[in-house]
Amino acid sequence: MRFDLADLGLFRDVVEAGSITHGAARAHLALAAASTRIRNMEQAIGAPLLLRGRQGVTPTQAGRTLLQHARTMLQQAERLREDLGAYAGGLAGQIRVLSNTNALTEFLPEALSSFLTAHPHVSVDLEERLSDEIVGLIAEGVADLGIVAGTVDAGALETYPFRKDRFVLVVARDHPLAKRARIGFAQVLDSDFVGLDRASALQRFLADKAARIGRPLRLRVQLRSFDAVCRLVECNVGIGIVPETTARRTARAMGIVAVALTDPWAVRDLTICVRGMHELPPFARLLVEHLRAA
Repeated sequence: MRFDLADLGLFRDVVEAGSITHGAARAHLALAAASTRIRNMEQAIGAPLLLRGRQGVTPTQAGRTLLQHARTMLQQAERLREDLGAYAGGLAGQIRVLSNTNALTEFLPEALSSFLTAHPHVSVDLEERLSDEIVGLIAEGVADLGIVAGTVDAGALETYPFRKDRFVLVVARDHPLAKRARIGFAQVLDSDFVGLDRASALQRFLADKAARIGRPLRLRVQLRSFDAVCRLVECNVGIGIVPETTARRTARAMGIVAVALTDPWAVRDLTICVRGMHELPPFARLLVEHLRAA
């Protein structure tokens, strides 16, 4: 039984994506080539690694065992590449980061830009997830570090403060709610919303909050960015929920008003979480230090 790092990396990507199609895309392979590699791995082991269904794939017991070892070997290979890079005229490495929507759109772009400028041989694989998902994935070793809402229980993970922000309701200047200083989320669920794409971690979070109240979230338009949400709110297509930092920035050029949300979840203390600083590859440790100081 012989697997190369490409096989192990593909298998990890497939399991984490929950789909051979999406895993193949992550690994930059054609679907047919990825499927063949997975079948060859199963034949070499003599046991199925994945349970295939209409909703995607899940690992079998043999697959979970392989995944655990694959992650360890891939992390060791990455550390080896970084350590030897110092002798090849420059360090090189990749850092895997998971982030919630707020941090990814409002705070990470500038922080990562300055870090990558200072470390031109480093790349960052950045993925958006829900905060509670991130905690579980970091604990499993799926990524090096995560940025989550401070309200999430991080368990045994090491955490460090990152930023503070809050979500606010944004409405057009002539909207009836523009005169309100504060309002609760439940009080606006009769309104039409402009929101982010359904795959967005924030949009899934808000839909869950609405469902817990027993009401649907009436989304008229779904977009790819907070700025686009604010632009359609300005045009009275609906109301939206965005970070306060976004609302302040866009209000300078758009006819929108921010209304404070009274719900406790609207306050966002953003936190960096890692399994342990001593376990991180060198460049991941440098990134954590950079984010804390930025």
